[in-house]
Amino acid sequence: MQSRSTTHKQVVIIGGGPAGLTAALELSKQNVPAVVLEADKQVGGIARTVNYKGYLFDIGGHRFFTKWEEVNRIWHEILGDKFLTRPRMSRIYYRKKFFLYPLVAKNALLGLGAVETMRILASYLRSWISPSRKEENFEQWVSNRFGKRLYEIFFKTYTEKVWGVPCTSISADWAAQRIRGLSLLTAIRNALLPSKQPRAKSLIDEFQYPERGPGQMWETLAVQLAHAGYPVLMERPVVRIHHSGDKVTYLVTRGKDGEESFVGTDFISSMPIRELINALEPQPPQAILEAANRLRYRDFLIVSLIVNRKNVTPDNWIYVHEPGVKVGRIQNFKNWSAAMVPDPNKTCLGMEYFVFQNDELWSSSDEQLLELARREIAQLGLVRREEIEDGIVVRIKKAYPMYDAGWDAQVKIIREYLDSHLTNLQMVGRNGMHKYNNQDHSMITAICAVRNILGANHDLWAINTEPDYHEEHQKEPAGGFVARPAYAEPTRVIETA
Repeated sequence: MQSRSTTHKQVVIIGGGPAGLTAALELSKQNVPAVVLEADKQVGGIARTVNYKGYLFDIGGHRFFTKWEEVNRIWHEILGDKFLTRPRMSRIYYRKKFFLYPLVAKNALLGLGAVETMRILASYLRSWISPSRKEENFEQWVSNRFGKRLYEIFFKTYTEKVWGVPCTSISADWAAQRIRGLSLLTAIRNALLPSKQPRAKSLIDEFQYPERGPGQMWETLAVQLAHAGYPVLMERPVVRIHHSGDKVTYLVTRGKDGEESFVGTDFISSMPIRELINALEPQPPQAILEAANRLRYRDFLIVSLIVNRKNVTPDNWIYVHEPGVKVGRIQNFKNWSAAMVPDPNKTCLGMEYFVFQNDELWSSSDEQLLELARREIAQLGLVRREEIEDGIVVRIKKAYPMYDAGWDAQVKIIREYLDSHLTNLQMVGRNGMHKYNNQDHSMITAICAVRNILGANHDLWAINTEPDYHEEHQKEPAGGFVARPAYAEPTRVIETA
């Protein structure tokens, strides 16, 4: 980082997650003064790392992989040799059996047995002969390509656990972006028949990961920024955003010592769009407020269990497709990095539950949630109850922006208003744009936002829109930034190998 110099610009950044901290880093390289305001006690957003009695765990697993060399370079500049290369191992748990993830056609069909395989093939033939003429929702899109039966087994249960709504309420656009463009027939043919043609592009089988979890990356960067004169202020939730004419003039935060104002020439926000619109002073028109308040979020809680066993499973994570349990995914943090557990003879498992604020699970006490997690991990046959020594519950609000009916129309209304009325405000990151961005997408939106402040004209909304599947190996085209799709958090992928 370079030392600060006098400039007519002063940037105020809302949010200390990957997007906000990357924006501050880019500004520091350009000698533009800036301050970061973070509402929480810890930086990193949902890419933070929690420390419980020396056991480290993510808010969900955070692999570090990217198709942007610039992002990769930043990661390595921050952590250096603390950045590990890790093998990927993930499986689906269904009917007390494990299936490889991404799905391998031969493994999946053989594992399901002859009778179920015939039902899957018959279902696929029906969809091939008489496909749904409309592809308006997730169920229609997947069933047309894989058949209704395979959709019900490997897509429906998990996806509905994640989002809390029927698959018929999730847009087909989501499916098209999150699932590889491959039909069941193509998967089986490629798996069983030799071919001289080049195989489908493969998905990554290893990833990079900070030695002590993703939070190590962002905590290290926050310290570096502070030393360079770019403060990252904690517990500073933004409560009002004042504007006049066509510009934001200053922000007001509420902290332990009362309210504090921050004046700037330019503003970068990664706070949820709904909260941003409701914080504007004076208020925007009623139609804009209504559009913002229609946006929904899926919340998240993780119950991390300390298990008195050296090895539980070989997986980094397991997708749980069993309808009889509420847990959606299980992380084995020891297999992400040995440094995540203080005792090599023990294991830390993260039981992940996808919830809405104030629903039954969210409102349960920590002890009730710990008991649920103990019961379900034993029910799945992975751990005996008597092996569980301890545990902790962490709740995260607004973890995932929801792609339910009409979300894109609401975001468009808000974007058009902000573009014309608040010309010095840019939105970045996952919740800042109500887009399912990965860390690298969020970082690129932040870098482009800074360059816009300095005179460029990047379209931040074009990032993470390309229809290619995000995890496929592919060289980065020359000529600057290219839009990329997001990693499929809730959905499945079929591999042919």
